[in-house]
Amino acid sequence: MRSIWKGDLSFGLVNVPVKVYSATESHDRRSHQVDGSDGTRIRYRRVREGTDDEVDYSNIASAYESDSGKTVIVTKDDLATLPVERSPEIAITDFVPREQIDPIYFDKAYYLEPSSRSPKAYVLLRQALADTDRLAIATFTLRNRTRLAALRVYDDVLTLQTLLWPDEVRTPDFGFLDEDVEIRPQELSMASSLIESMAQDFDPSKYEDTYQSELAQLVESKAEGGEGFTESADAEPAAGAGDDDEVADLLAALRASVSKREESAGAGDAVTTKTPAKTATAKKTPAKRAPAKTSSATKTTAEKSTAKKSTVKKSAAKKSTVNRSSGNTSTAKKTPAKKSPAKKSNDRKAG
Repeated sequence: MRSIWKGDLSFGLVNVPVKVYSATESHDRRSHQVDGSDGTRIRYRRVREGTDDEVDYSNIASAYESDSGKTVIVTKDDLATLPVERSPEIAITDFVPREQIDPIYFDKAYYLEPSSRSPKAYVLLRQALADTDRLAIATFTLRNRTRLAALRVYDDVLTLQTLLWPDEVRTPDFGFLDEDVEIRPQELSMASSLIESMAQDFDPSKYEDTYQSELAQLVESKAEGGEGFTESADAEPAAGAGDDDEVADLLAALRASVSKREESAGAGDAVTTKTPAKTATAKKTPAKRAPAKTSSATKTTAEKSTAKKSTVKKSAAKKSTVNRSSGNTSTAKKTPAKKSPAKKSNDRKAG
């Protein structure tokens, strides 16, 4: 990995020199824009409005509108004079209970690596955060933005999780929040049973990015002269949108879902539905928002666990062997259709 920033992590009178690395990366297949008719690459040029004169990137500045409506040009040199831009510091201001930060505020994650000769101060802060089960709230400036962040321990590494500012999180404004929605005890009990029957420990390695897998199949199929996916003949029709049908079928759908889960789990592992001791009459439940419970993150210790860390496996997309015969059609999955024997000329392949 290559660091993207260097600075000091400061709390109290303690400074910890660190390097900052991006903690995540996209696994999406890369593409580039081409002319759909012949595959010629598309290029963009920066030109002056009203002319065809190209402007060099070094001469491009930003324009802001002042409170009085005047357009003000701000150059990169102007931005470099901002006091906060010249401060290479991640300043810790508070230590808060980790459950108080709702995940909706989470933005991007960065790893911090100690850059001093001795990592003692770094390890000390890491251990203290783990033992107190708190998050450190910090601010720092990166790429022309002052960022709010939560410092936490992940996999024995201090991790800086940037947070959205309060005015960047929109308030939900939906009409149904002011309605009284009737929820029957049977419906609530059945929904709870379904949730319990689907309860699992989180294992990110078991999930697959289906879009990327199918995209890979599509690319390989077209590279061999095939076509795109064909619509499945046995696709399930969309559920009706009628309010009456939706309410009438809700309990039946819940029951069917629970039964299906019980059958798949086997007779010995059948889910037992808990029946409330007191059966209350159906009451109107306000749909208005209640304070959201934040799921407290799992406490991370500074010492490595003896248990094996589950490695997130990138699920390799299985390349389906495409049959040249048009008679073989999969009924379960959409399969890239292959063209008959005629192959595309090499001149038609896009770069």
